[in-house]
Amino acid sequence: MSEIAIQTQNLGKSYDGAVYALHGLSLTIPSGSVFGFLGPNGAGKTTTVKLLTGLLKPTEGSCAVFGLPPAQKPSEVHRVCGAVTETARMYGRMTGMQNLLFFGQTFGLERRECRERAEKLLKRMDLWDVRDRSLSAYSTGMAQRLSMARALIGAPKLLFLDEPTAGLDPESALAVNSMIAELARKEGVTVFLCTHQLRYAQDICASYGILHRGSLLACGDLESLSREIGLPLCAQLRLKAPKPPDGLERINEGWWRAELKSEEDMPALLKRLVSGGCDVYEARLVRPTLEDVYFQFVKMKGA
Repeated sequence: MSEIAIQTQNLGKSYDGAVYALHGLSLTIPSGSVFGFLGPNGAGKTTTVKLLTGLLKPTEGSCAVFGLPPAQKPSEVHRVCGAVTETARMYGRMTGMQNLLFFGQTFGLERRECRERAEKLLKRMDLWDVRDRSLSAYSTGMAQRLSMARALIGAPKLLFLDEPTAGLDPESALAVNSMIAELARKEGVTVFLCTHQLRYAQDICASYGILHRGSLLACGDLESLSREIGLPLCAQLRLKAPKPPDGLERINEGWWRAELKSEEDMPALLKRLVSGGCDVYEARLVRPTLEDVYFQFVKMKGA
């Protein structure tokens, strides 16, 4: 049974005692998973991360990170967490290597171990050749990759990411995404990804939470969320049929559509069409995208 990385129960935060930036958040996230926390700016994502890292105290409810209460034990929580924000927050006059050595030692690493980890991370992030250049001379993408290295220097069990590919070129973004997947798959790191980029989240996350105006609308993997909101799996087929096939809806000339309960229904559908005299030229399964699911939840439950 997987260890629980994050547990929240009716978690809420009000800054003024009247309006809640976050209300009634209940989540259970197992270790080693990549979780996408989805919502626009102002939805409550940053407030949630601040509560989970002990930077804020909850107004209501509770939360725990690997069983530790962040508000009561922030130092212990920080020792098992790393964070990458949309803006890299490091020291501009220090070099890339100096930044990593400084932050590594604040985690309590011995200088030798710290340097070994820093060297590996700089090479992993393709920053080795600029390790002795001051951070102020780094491009936005280079600074963001250094921010990722800084978050990983303490070998965290849990990584909070806030738009980690912001400002990166496609090649660098792909490298960061590959690293995120590898951290979870090979090293068992739990990733809590805050983003409003839905196509990006679909590529790397295993499950999602949809946050809207401080409230959680839904939580689960894409398949379960699709079922919950009533977005079906569909078959799209290009046919030549002697007459309109039963149970199919015409999309346009030559193309037809049928809703399926599961992908196991596809072979039976094809067999029925062929035995009924239809020529099937193309057939494809069409699953709801994360964008489809997200906007349907906002439309149905977020009003």
